[in-house]
Amino acid sequence: MNSEKEMIEKNIELSAEFSRYLFEHPEVETRIPVNAEIILLPEFDSELKEFNLKLGKTIEAEGGRVVYVMIKSIRPKTLSRIVEIALETAV
Repeated sequence: MNSEKEMIEKNIELSAEFSRYLFEHPEVETRIPVNAEIILLPEFDSELKEFNLKLGKTIEAEGGRVVYVMIKSIRPKTLSRIVEIALETAV
C-alpha cells in the first residue's frame, strides 16, 4: 500500500491533468455544482481509486456534496506537446 503522501502526490498530478481536460472540454465543468467536492477515481490505479473513494464517502457522511469523476485512462507523459515538426535548412 502506498503512503498517504504518495496518494496526495498522485492526486496533485491527476488534478492538474483534470484541470487541463476541463480547459479542453468546458461543457463538463458546467455539470459540476459550484459547492461540490470533486473526487477523481482513476480506473488505471486501484490503490488511488480506493483511497479517493474512501475520502469521498467521508465527505458524503459529513454532509458534503460530492461529484465522482471516473477516469478510464490517461495518456503517457511526454516531454513536449509538439506532435510533429519540419526542418528547413537555409542555404
